[in-house]
Amino acid sequence: MLIVRTLADLRAALACSHKPAFVATMGNLHQGHLDLVQRAHALGDMTVASIFVNRLQFAPHEDFDSYPRTLSEDAAQLKAAGCQVLFAPAEAELYPQAQTFKVLPDPALADVLEGHFRPGFFTGVCTVVMKLFQAVFAGKAAGAALFGMKDYQQQLVIRHMVRQFALPIEIVTAATRRADDGLALSSRNGYLSAEERSEAVALSRALQQLALQARQVGAEALPALEAQALQALNARGWQSDYLTVRRRTDLLAPEGVLAGQALVALGAARLGKTRLIDNLEF
Repeated sequence: MLIVRTLADLRAALACSHKPAFVATMGNLHQGHLDLVQRAHALGDMTVASIFVNRLQFAPHEDFDSYPRTLSEDAAQLKAAGCQVLFAPAEAELYPQAQTFKVLPDPALADVLEGHFRPGFFTGVCTVVMKLFQAVFAGKAAGAALFGMKDYQQQLVIRHMVRQFALPIEIVTAATRRADDGLALSSRNGYLSAEERSEAVALSRALQQLALQARQVGAEALPALEAQALQALNARGWQSDYLTVRRRTDLLAPEGVLAGQALVALGAARLGKTRLIDNLEF
């Protein structure tokens, strides 16, 4: 596996590639990331990953400075998973000056749920992803980029961005990798204490219960079900931002009879100092 640190070296490494398959990460990798890398092999002629902790998507009170940076371990795992090129730039390489030009996603999609509780988050995500796409796919007739289902709203925002800018990139979303008890794997799970780790699966179970109940009612009953789910999780010691049911296509609240609609239950809640997110399509 070739490790490159500069945009010039990345482009040189990809010069012979006609269809790269790309996995963007912030490092501190888990099996979910490695699943994406392994799936990428069949989608392109060169498998590429990036590790970059993107300051633009962190609010001032969030964990940018303390976010785990484990490059040596990550590189070893990527190599074992068959990654061919790892792009691991310094911050000054991607942002040599203040990033005053930014990609502003559609607020109807990006200012709800995660975007409501983390203002500016998706602007930071779209800006860095667009810059990475330009680095990996510039001059290519085709390519593929892989994202995990756990970051449901993120993959949807990026999918819409690619479509609106007519980028020749296929966005592939892979199923969430879970621990044996059902907890969605996340780089932030490492923040959990042993007691919190045992409790953390309650978020996915709350979404399962919400989805089960939502199948049986009309849209007018949803707000009460969502409120009950949130209150029940908070009663266990969580601080919930949202537990909600939305349409998969645009994250708007569904209307009418819910049975037969393509829906997703999404949740975000803080357990101790750790904020976890999860979702369940149904």
